[in-house]
Amino acid sequence: MFDSSNAVFLLRQHSTTAAAVSTLFYPHAEVVLHDLETGLIAGIWNAFSGRKAGMESLVEDELEESGEAGVYGSYEKIGEDGRRLKSVTAVLKDEFGQAVGLFCINMDVSHFDAAAKLLAAFTSAPVSRPKSLFAGDWREAINIALHDWLRSRGLALMALKKADRVALVAALDGQGLFETRNAVDHLAGLIGASRASIYNYLADARRQSQKDRTS
Repeated sequence: MFDSSNAVFLLRQHSTTAAAVSTLFYPHAEVVLHDLETGLIAGIWNAFSGRKAGMESLVEDELEESGEAGVYGSYEKIGEDGRRLKSVTAVLKDEFGQAVGLFCINMDVSHFDAAAKLLAAFTSAPVSRPKSLFAGDWREAINIALHDWLRSRGLALMALKKADRVALVAALDGQGLFETRNAVDHLAGLIGASRASIYNYLADARRQSQKDRTS
Protein backbone atom coordinates (compact mmCIF):
# COMPACT_ATOMS: atom_id res chain seq x y z
CA MET A 1 0.00 0.00 0.00
CA PHE A 2 1.44 3.38 -1.00
CA ASP A 3 1.99 5.65 2.02
CA SER A 4 1.40 9.24 0.86
CA SER A 5 2.60 10.65 4.18
CA ASN A 6 5.92 8.91 3.55
CA ALA A 7 6.21 10.62 0.17
CA VAL A 8 5.46 13.99 1.72
CA PHE A 9 8.12 13.35 4.36
CA LEU A 10 10.78 12.44 1.77
CA LEU A 11 10.02 15.46 -0.39
CA ARG A 12 10.14 17.75 2.61
CA GLN A 13 13.35 16.09 3.77
CA HIS A 14 15.10 16.66 0.44
CA SER A 15 13.91 20.23 -0.09
CA THR A 16 16.78 21.54 2.06
CA THR A 17 19.29 19.66 -0.06
CA ALA A 18 17.65 20.98 -3.22
CA ALA A 19 17.88 24.55 -1.94
CA ALA A 20 21.54 24.05 -0.99
CA VAL A 21 22.50 22.66 -4.42
CA SER A 22 20.66 25.48 -6.16
CA THR A 23 22.40 28.09 -4.00
CA LEU A 24 25.84 26.62 -4.62
CA PHE A 25 25.48 26.50 -8.40
CA TYR A 26 23.29 29.59 -8.83
CA PRO A 27 22.44 30.77 -11.44
CA HIS A 28 23.52 27.77 -13.52
CA ALA A 29 21.53 24.95 -11.91
CA GLU A 30 17.80 24.38 -11.67
CA VAL A 31 16.75 21.83 -9.04
CA VAL A 32 13.37 20.11 -9.18
CA LEU A 33 11.59 17.74 -6.79
CA HIS A 34 8.86 15.61 -8.35
CA ASP A 35 6.14 13.89 -6.34
CA LEU A 36 5.47 10.56 -8.06
CA GLU A 37 2.22 10.02 -6.14
CA THR A 38 0.54 13.15 -7.45
CA GLY A 39 2.54 13.47 -10.69
CA LEU A 40 3.21 17.11 -9.85
CA ILE A 41 6.27 19.23 -9.24
CA ALA A 42 6.59 19.41 -5.46
CA GLY A 43 9.25 22.12 -5.46
CA ILE A 44 11.56 23.96 -7.83
CA TRP A 45 14.55 26.20 -7.20
CA ASN A 46 16.15 28.67 -9.66
CA ALA A 47 13.40 27.85 -12.14
CA PHE A 48 14.91 29.01 -15.42
CA SER A 49 12.77 26.48 -17.31
CA GLY A 50 9.63 28.49 -16.56
CA ARG A 51 8.03 25.68 -14.57
CA LYS A 52 6.43 26.16 -11.17
CA ALA A 53 5.55 24.01 -8.19
CA GLY A 54 2.18 22.35 -8.76
CA MET A 55 2.67 21.89 -12.50
CA GLU A 56 2.53 18.40 -13.99
CA SER A 57 5.83 16.57 -13.87
CA LEU A 58 5.20 14.77 -17.19
CA VAL A 59 7.11 11.74 -15.89
CA GLU A 60 6.27 8.29 -17.21
CA ASP A 61 4.24 6.12 -14.85
CA GLU A 62 6.77 3.28 -15.06
CA LEU A 63 10.34 4.29 -14.38
CA GLU A 64 13.03 2.58 -16.41
CA GLU A 65 15.91 0.83 -14.71
CA SER A 66 18.10 3.41 -13.02
CA GLY A 67 20.81 1.11 -11.69
CA GLU A 68 21.67 0.10 -8.16
CA ALA A 69 22.38 3.68 -7.13
CA GLY A 70 18.96 4.82 -8.34
CA VAL A 71 20.44 7.54 -10.54
CA TYR A 72 19.71 8.45 -14.16
CA GLY A 73 22.38 10.29 -16.10
CA SER A 74 24.03 12.44 -16.60
CA TYR A 75 22.03 13.08 -19.78
CA GLU A 76 21.47 16.01 -22.09
CA LYS A 77 18.37 18.17 -22.40
CA ILE A 78 17.55 21.22 -24.47
CA GLY A 79 15.74 24.13 -22.81
CA GLU A 80 12.85 26.02 -24.34
CA ASP A 81 15.21 28.82 -25.34
CA GLY A 82 17.66 26.39 -26.95
CA ARG A 83 20.24 26.33 -24.18
CA ARG A 84 22.00 23.02 -23.58
CA LEU A 85 21.43 21.39 -20.20
CA LYS A 86 23.31 18.56 -18.52
CA SER A 87 21.01 16.75 -16.13
CA VAL A 88 20.97 14.05 -13.51
CA THR A 89 17.98 12.50 -11.70
CA ALA A 90 17.97 10.55 -8.45
CA VAL A 91 15.05 8.31 -7.54
CA LEU A 92 13.83 8.91 -3.97
CA LYS A 93 12.54 5.77 -2.27
CA ASP A 94 10.75 5.07 0.98
CA GLU A 95 11.84 2.55 3.59
CA PHE A 96 10.17 -0.22 1.61
CA GLY A 97 12.14 0.57 -1.54
CA GLN A 98 9.18 2.11 -3.37
CA ALA A 99 9.90 5.13 -5.59
CA VAL A 100 8.08 8.16 -4.21
CA GLY A 101 9.90 11.08 -5.76
CA LEU A 102 12.55 12.35 -8.13
CA PHE A 103 15.39 14.75 -7.34
CA CYS A 104 16.53 16.43 -10.57
CA ILE A 105 19.41 18.80 -11.23
CA ASN A 106 19.50 20.60 -14.58
CA MET A 107 22.84 22.34 -15.16
CA ASP A 108 22.95 25.05 -17.81
CA VAL A 109 26.21 24.30 -19.62
CA SER A 110 25.67 26.77 -22.47
CA HIS A 111 27.84 29.32 -20.63
CA PHE A 112 30.62 26.76 -20.32
CA ASP A 113 30.31 25.95 -24.03
CA ALA A 114 30.81 29.62 -24.84
CA ALA A 115 33.78 29.84 -22.49
CA ALA A 116 35.33 26.73 -24.03
CA LYS A 117 35.04 28.24 -27.51
CA LEU A 118 36.64 31.47 -26.30
CA LEU A 119 39.52 29.59 -24.68
CA ALA A 120 39.97 27.46 -27.79
CA ALA A 121 40.23 30.62 -29.89
CA PHE A 122 42.97 31.99 -27.68
CA THR A 123 44.89 28.72 -27.29
CA SER A 124 44.66 27.47 -30.87
CA ALA A 125 47.91 27.06 -32.77
CA PRO A 126 49.10 30.51 -33.90
CA VAL A 127 50.50 31.29 -37.30
CA SER A 128 54.26 31.02 -37.61
CA ARG A 129 56.17 33.96 -36.15
CA PRO A 130 57.57 36.53 -38.58
CA LYS A 131 61.31 35.80 -38.72
CA SER A 132 62.12 39.45 -39.32
CA LEU A 133 60.64 40.35 -35.91
CA PHE A 134 62.37 37.65 -33.88
CA ALA A 135 65.63 36.93 -35.69
CA GLY A 136 67.64 38.97 -33.19
CA ASP A 137 65.63 38.20 -30.05
CA TRP A 138 68.17 36.11 -28.13
CA ARG A 139 66.06 36.26 -24.97
CA GLU A 140 63.16 34.57 -26.77
CA ALA A 141 65.56 32.01 -28.21
CA ILE A 142 66.81 31.12 -24.70
CA ASN A 143 63.25 30.98 -23.34
CA ILE A 144 62.18 28.56 -26.06
CA ALA A 145 65.30 26.40 -25.81
CA LEU A 146 64.99 26.19 -22.01
CA HIS A 147 61.36 25.08 -21.98
CA ASP A 148 61.79 22.73 -24.94
CA TRP A 149 64.66 21.07 -23.04
CA LEU A 150 62.57 20.74 -19.86
CA ARG A 151 59.54 19.42 -21.73
CA SER A 152 61.52 16.83 -23.69
CA ARG A 153 62.90 15.41 -20.44
CA GLY A 154 59.77 15.75 -18.33
CA LEU A 155 61.56 17.96 -15.81
CA ALA A 156 60.26 20.85 -13.70
CA LEU A 157 62.34 24.01 -13.57
CA MET A 158 62.24 24.27 -9.78
CA ALA A 159 63.32 20.63 -9.32
CA LEU A 160 66.55 20.80 -11.34
CA LYS A 161 69.63 19.36 -9.65
CA LYS A 162 73.18 20.52 -10.39
CA ALA A 163 73.75 17.77 -12.94
CA ASP A 164 70.51 18.77 -14.72
CA ARG A 165 71.60 22.42 -14.79
CA VAL A 166 74.98 21.53 -16.24
CA ALA A 167 73.26 19.45 -18.92
CA LEU A 168 70.84 22.30 -19.65
CA VAL A 169 73.66 24.82 -19.99
CA ALA A 170 75.52 22.39 -22.24
CA ALA A 171 72.47 22.09 -24.50
CA LEU A 172 72.07 25.88 -24.73
CA ASP A 173 75.79 26.32 -25.33
CA GLY A 174 75.59 23.79 -28.13
CA GLN A 175 73.02 26.05 -29.82
CA GLY A 176 75.35 29.04 -29.52
CA LEU A 177 73.05 30.85 -27.11
CA PHE A 178 75.83 32.14 -24.88
CA GLU A 179 77.46 34.18 -27.62
CA THR A 180 75.41 37.20 -26.54
CA ARG A 181 76.99 39.11 -23.65
CA ASN A 182 73.92 39.20 -21.39
CA ALA A 183 72.76 35.62 -22.03
CA VAL A 184 74.25 34.34 -18.75
CA ASP A 185 72.39 36.97 -16.73
CA HIS A 186 69.13 36.15 -18.51
CA LEU A 187 69.42 32.41 -17.91
CA ALA A 188 70.40 32.98 -14.27
CA GLY A 189 67.17 34.91 -13.76
CA LEU A 190 65.11 32.21 -15.48
CA ILE A 191 66.36 29.29 -13.40
CA GLY A 192 66.91 31.12 -10.13
CA ALA A 193 70.70 30.79 -10.05
CA SER A 194 73.51 33.27 -9.58
CA ARG A 195 75.57 34.58 -12.47
CA ALA A 196 78.64 32.86 -11.02
CA SER A 197 76.77 29.53 -10.88
CA ILE A 198 75.89 29.74 -14.57
CA TYR A 199 79.55 30.36 -15.43
CA ASN A 200 80.52 27.34 -13.31
CA TYR A 201 77.91 25.17 -15.07
CA LEU A 202 79.17 26.44 -18.41
CA ALA A 203 82.78 25.64 -17.50
CA ASP A 204 81.79 22.14 -16.35
CA ALA A 205 79.80 21.57 -19.55
CA ARG A 206 82.69 22.66 -21.77
CA ARG A 207 85.21 20.55 -19.87
CA GLN A 208 82.96 17.52 -20.27
CA SER A 209 82.47 18.29 -23.95
CA GLN A 210 86.24 18.57 -24.45
CA LYS A 211 86.79 15.33 -22.57
CA ASP A 212 84.22 13.54 -24.73
CA ARG A 213 85.93 14.76 -27.91
CA THR A 214 89.38 13.64 -26.84
CA SER A 215 88.42 10.29 -25.34
